[in-house]
Amino acid sequence: MATFNTRGSLVALLIAASSTLSLAHEHHEDEIPEGEGISAEPIDAILWIHILMQMFTFGIIFPTGMVLGIVKNRWHVPVQVAGTALAIVGYFLGHMHKGRQFGPTAHASFANWLMLMLLVQVGLGIFLRLHLTKGFYGKVRRFVVIGHGVLGKAMPVVSWVQMIFGGIASLGYCRGDHLGQCLAHFIMGSAFIGYAIIMTIMLLVGQAWLRRTGRSQEFFDSVVIAAWGCVNTFTEHRWGKAWVENDIEHTTMGVIWWCAGLTGVWLSRRQDGGPKRNFIPGMVIAITGWGMSAHPQHVPLSSMIHTVFGYTLMAAGFARIIEISFVLRDQATASDDGEPNSFQYLPPFFLYAAGFLFLSATEEQMKFVSEAGVTHVGYVLVIYSFAFILFLFTNMLLHLYSVNVAPPTPPKDTEQATRLPRMNGHRPTDSRQIRDAEEFELEGLMSDDEGPESPSTLGRNNHKTVE
Repeated sequence: MATFNTRGSLVALLIAASSTLSLAHEHHEDEIPEGEGISAEPIDAILWIHILMQMFTFGIIFPTGMVLGIVKNRWHVPVQVAGTALAIVGYFLGHMHKGRQFGPTAHASFANWLMLMLLVQVGLGIFLRLHLTKGFYGKVRRFVVIGHGVLGKAMPVVSWVQMIFGGIASLGYCRGDHLGQCLAHFIMGSAFIGYAIIMTIMLLVGQAWLRRTGRSQEFFDSVVIAAWGCVNTFTEHRWGKAWVENDIEHTTMGVIWWCAGLTGVWLSRRQDGGPKRNFIPGMVIAITGWGMSAHPQHVPLSSMIHTVFGYTLMAAGFARIIEISFVLRDQATASDDGEPNSFQYLPPFFLYAAGFLFLSATEEQMKFVSEAGVTHVGYVLVIYSFAFILFLFTNMLLHLYSVNVAPPTPPKDTEQATRLPRMNGHRPTDSRQIRDAEEFELEGLMSDDEGPESPSTLGRNNHKTVE
């Protein structure tokens, strides 16, 4: 009966969600001034509810449900069902608001694609919950599992893009001549934040995967740096036309990235072919920070913010060099049990902060903040607060992942288990336990093959093992 009710609610939810794409609300644009993207009216209460609800749903609920799905936790379905219900309500609210009016925006267009992606994801999830394994359904089930996993893991990235579009649309930014600069800031700022998240993942749960690849982390970092440098070299200047403003700085920054990236790839292998740590990615980040700290700007506040952004990047780069060369001494981890040294959290955190600073330093944003009388100190403190929040949430998700994939490792000796003190909320483990646990790291992230659902629940995470 419980299974029937669950399936019935899922089907009903899918039917209700499918109607969202057929109901379009025309935003009246008669009060939008010529050349502007928004009207002068303030954002009303309904639109604020839409903003907060969608941020909570796509920024917190869906990422949490994604992690629960990776570890095959039975709370995955309830969490995702709740998130889908809130997303549908938020979608309707976005078409019911009064007050501020908006012209055509990327946020409005992308919303339909995002909801379509959500509907497909829900449909695949319902198919998997029906446990159809015979005949044709059994043959396609494997591909449905893969598709469901890929869409689920892509959802946080797509949601981030939509939230960026939402912030731009709410203020009417990034139109006309401002578009290019907006793209540069939002793409590069998001890239720094994405790199910070990947660094956090590799720091906490990714070492076993790295060992299986036979590569050092700097190898992958250097490959991305070289590729990105090649793109920047040929896109920052309109070739065939005169060099203007900061073209030379942007282009030469791309050149040094691919030069340094190739060097980092070479230095990431030992003489015997084994993986080796190196300082190149950290040095590239530090040099980029130095360049951005002296980047000329038109608004004084913008110059100050770019200076802080550059210093933050320099701090991230130098902290990474110190971590690899002096804290880890070219080793993969600081201790035998894989527990990170407290200093190792600094490089990714500085990258979170640098990413948010660059996201928040477009010309239009700087003009708005400057006219509002906000000093660069207050603005930077707010941006760093955002960085702390995202850093915290990322660590919480990785903790949720790690406690649900850890294998059962009962203590060998009850007396020993009683006497040993807890360290950072965990009991000390012997080397065998560590090796066993490491074999489970990132398994869910790298594969979506079906397996039995974990009987663990969020309410039972205080237990040391999953029974």
